[in-house]
Amino acid sequence: MSNADHEPREDDPRLLLLDSRDNVLVTRARIRGGETIAVSGQAITVPDDLPLGHKLARTDIAGGAKVIKYGAPIGLATTQIRTGEHAHVHNVKSDYTPTHHLADERTRYGSEP
Repeated sequence: MSNADHEPREDDPRLLLLDSRDNVLVTRARIRGGETIAVSGQAITVPDDLPLGHKLARTDIAGGAKVIKYGAPIGLATTQIRTGEHAHVHNVKSDYTPTHHLADERTRYGSEP
């Protein structure tokens, strides 16, 4: 194994890795859409604002794969989440709390006229 295998991957200082087993990072500060940031040593352009405390993918996460935070599974990716993409209720189903979307309610009860 080379020394490069032991070097930590570089992340933007506004990102926090809670556990080395995690496949998501947590924002320590707001990151504006359009900014280019370092995620796991890659330059990633963030498409939309990432609020404080939100998650983004540290690596590609396949649809159906577990999302890992604090070294433990917290949910299931409902679609592929690419490195640097926002990981939130629109693409992660929580293992602990129900995830509700307005679209789900409209399907269930019909949209308002």
